Amino acid sequence: MHNYPVKILVAFGETFSGNTQLFNWLLHNGYPELAALSSSLRGSEKALQWLLKNGYPELAALVYAIDHKEEARQWLIRNKCDFLVLFADLCNKQPAAIQWFTENDMKVFLVLAEKINFFRNNQTFDYHKLRF
Repeated sequence: MHNYPVKILVAFGETFSGNTQLFNWLLHNGYPELAALSSSLRGSEKALQWLLKNGYPELAALVYAIDHKEEARQWLIRNKCDFLVLFADLCNKQPAAIQWFTENDMKVFLVLAEKINFFRNNQTFDYHKLRF
């Protein structure tokens, strides 16, 4: 993720605020993996499967690592996805990760983690909207 231009990461972050225009822009302008990552983090199993089928298993593992799945975090470590491990830890508010991103002046990732957490922490479950 650290190889994307900052403006692309900012657009990715805005998808968690419900900006469908930026989501669609990512999807149709060379960043479908970020659109799928956004959808996956927002609960789409279809998007998660897309990541796996289209050569982005590390992003699928990131979703699970952010969801506190230790086996996904270990997979990232085994596959040398060190930055994604740090980002998952940042999303999980681990002090060492917060310090690392702060010291390395990677503010965009601090903002991304906050946006992801805000979205995820403010979801409400409505059993009336379950799909059968």
